[in-house]
Amino acid sequence: MTRPVPAPAVTLESKPFFDAAAEGKFLIKRCTACGEAHWYPRAMCPFCHSDKTVWEESKGEGVVYSFSILRKSPTGPYALAYVTLDEGPNVMTNIVDVAPDDLKIGQRVKVKLQPTEGGPPVPVFVPA
Repeated sequence: MTRPVPAPAVTLESKPFFDAAAEGKFLIKRCTACGEAHWYPRAMCPFCHSDKTVWEESKGEGVVYSFSILRKSPTGPYALAYVTLDEGPNVMTNIVDVAPDDLKIGQRVKVKLQPTEGGPPVPVFVPA
């Protein structure tokens, strides 16, 4: 059984991200003042507090930094994880298309844009 994903709340600040996701693109933000990439996309850089941020397309590849398996769910166990993108940011996400007990820290993963219940797709990750 597939776990349903509720539609995300789309704000003026996050709309470009979700518009791109609907086109199959995974975007992150990068600060042009300090050069750091960050997640969750926001107007202000969390590193230097500059408002000089730009959208950039990410390959959506990285490694599992940490994860927890949530076993008490009506749809069965699922994995909640932090993935460190190759660009640097850590993304809190679900890992799908793998048995939770087969998941490993350091495992290579890639983004998959998963449909939601009546909204834009959201990023989840699958084994690379």
